Amino acid sequence: MAAADFPRLYAIIDTACFTGEANAPAAIAGFAQALLAGGATLLQYRNKCGSAREILSHARELRRVCLNQFQGRTGSGNPAPVRLIMNDRADLCLAADFDGVHVGQEDLSPPAARQIVGDKLWIGVSTHNPGQVREAEQWAVDYLAVGPVFATASKANPDPVIGLEGVRTARRLTGKPLVAIGGITRENCRSVIDAGADSVAVIADLLRNPKEAAEEFLRRLY
Repeated sequence: MAAADFPRLYAIIDTACFTGEANAPAAIAGFAQALLAGGATLLQYRNKCGSAREILSHARELRRVCLNQFQGRTGSGNPAPVRLIMNDRADLCLAADFDGVHVGQEDLSPPAARQIVGDKLWIGVSTHNPGQVREAEQWAVDYLAVGPVFATASKANPDPVIGLEGVRTARRLTGKPLVAIGGITRENCRSVIDAGADSVAVIADLLRNPKEAAEEFLRRLY
């Protein structure tokens, strides 16, 4: 996919945000449904602590939700116009019939992930500084994530904030689709796109009223 065609909103479903729910799987599925209803077309499932069984169960339910949301009038079997990305686990990406895997600097390397998922699925990689962007530019990956752009509470030990200048630097170093992540909200998302990002990854600012939040993000991003 060309950078210009990459979805502007990259919604991340982090299971850590649902630990207080009485029925977390149902809450996660409902959250995904609302995001899709709001226009999101790119979702990442992120579960840093769950077992392989739990991850696969959640992931298969997300796939079902996506297919049901976009099922055509003529019957089942139509592909959903949404991409599902698995965080970290290339093996479970395949098992859940996801569309790609996202790996971090301390996860499976992109070349190793490519050996597992093959040539057709997406691979994204997190980067946090110019050196990592330069290295990732040489790999067979479909997009680069860069950040944290702003301060974020989604990680216990986040990398140093790169600011909008870090996004501009990354843009100069890669021609691949560039996803900015870290502390991005409806209030600051446009500045991130203007700095050179093709897409913004969001967790926290989608949690409350996710359908309306996704709609507002998309209005501001396009």
